[in-house]
Amino acid sequence: MSKYGYRVLIKHRFDSNSYRVTLNHKQDHGEDWPSVLSACHKRCADRTLRVLEKNGSIFIKLGQHLSSMNYLLPLEWTTTFIPLQDKCPISSYESIERMFLQDTGAPIAGHFETFERLPIGAASLAQVHLATLKDTGQRVAVKVQHPALAEWVPLDLALTRFTFATLKRFFPEYDLQWLSNEMEMSLPQELDFALEGDNALRTKSYFARIRDIPLVIPDVIWGLKRILVMDDSNEIDRDEVSASLARVFNEMIFGDTALHCDPHGGNIAIRKTESRQRHNFDIILYDHGLYRDIPQQLKRSYAKLWLAVIDADEQGMRKYAYEVAGITSDQFPLFASAITGRDYRAVTKSVISTRSDQEKEEISGAMGDGLLQQLVQLLGQVPRIILLILKTNDLSMYLSVPFRVAASGRDRLLCPARSLDENLHTRDGPVRNFLILARYCSRTVFREKVEMFQQRGTLLWPQNLVLFLGAWASYMRVELKLSLYEWYLSFRRMARLSPVASI
Repeated sequence: MSKYGYRVLIKHRFDSNSYRVTLNHKQDHGEDWPSVLSACHKRCADRTLRVLEKNGSIFIKLGQHLSSMNYLLPLEWTTTFIPLQDKCPISSYESIERMFLQDTGAPIAGHFETFERLPIGAASLAQVHLATLKDTGQRVAVKVQHPALAEWVPLDLALTRFTFATLKRFFPEYDLQWLSNEMEMSLPQELDFALEGDNALRTKSYFARIRDIPLVIPDVIWGLKRILVMDDSNEIDRDEVSASLARVFNEMIFGDTALHCDPHGGNIAIRKTESRQRHNFDIILYDHGLYRDIPQQLKRSYAKLWLAVIDADEQGMRKYAYEVAGITSDQFPLFASAITGRDYRAVTKSVISTRSDQEKEEISGAMGDGLLQQLVQLLGQVPRIILLILKTNDLSMYLSVPFRVAASGRDRLLCPARSLDENLHTRDGPVRNFLILARYCSRTVFREKVEMFQQRGTLLWPQNLVLFLGAWASYMRVELKLSLYEWYLSFRRMARLSPVASI
């Protein structure tokens, strides 16, 4: 067995023993049980982090995925894995030079006037060097794949598949094979930088038409399978950054473009600018290797699901949870809690109500009472595209990743913690982002109704006109309500009043 497999198996043995001992003595701890369980989570997460760092390659990528799964994993696990978003291996300059010769037929000096030997950033699959083009002197960022991946990825994928299969064999309630299956499907896309260049240009073209969203996609100069060359051409309002990120990813979910499926903190930067009228910052989105197109009907059902959640319409929630993810009546309470991070009773009353300390304790305790195992089983049955949407939705509502602020040509990590809203100390918390989500959902449903009317004939027909005006009035009521509340939040910020109670 390779050293990679040995590390993984030893870790599993220690972790399973830690959880067994802790859970078997739950009754002995009384009121101290939440802190005891939290300590167990932290020990196992730290142990796993060390193994992922030592194994490197796609194990780093796996940890990055897990760090974003706070709708599934305990807080101790997701926060522990956050350093993996920046703590990645660096390939030597010599190995990059050999790859350039192999892939382009020319050395690095044949393409660039200058090329910084040390990368400005490294991820699990690639690293980025600053350079200037030989012919034009244009400043560019050169993304190069780690050369060793071509040799090791097949083995790493096989080992990941074996690891999850072994975990399922001994702990059937923790079936994470869907995650290894997803990686086997998505990694070939992420390792094709020519495809990433196409995705970047597609997204750039789409958002160029939406001027009130300050998203920047660098121009693609040229790209091959393992090399991508892109243009590299602080008083910032934290609430506006949070809201703009929410708009970017809601636009990807509900708009007419593809969904960026890897929105962790290492792939987002904030850059100050004076060129925009409404905002004094740009949002820079990196790593366009993994995109998915969401079917139109799924977008519409997903929009109706969230409108039902926001309206506390339990019947509607159940209906559209089944349409979106095949969630049965018995599974629904768990699913509703998973996508909102709230106790089911709160979901059926008001999801944007303040979360009490008691509710937080009850959810934490439920994790130790088998809820985590049930979540793993449930999400293993959910379509993969829904998991990717939920990951992005978690970012757009709670912005639960760190992000970067571009400074003097370098990106630096601003706040490596679970919730961007909390660490940015945004005054609105997730409330405003729920409003943005509701606006996109309402718009999606209204457009579906307009399309239905058009299929039935001209809007000049009395019956169609009446139905259209009714749908338009309903849509405008929602828009007006949301606009008034956003103005109310803006007034409170300008008046320096206390923030609205956060969920």
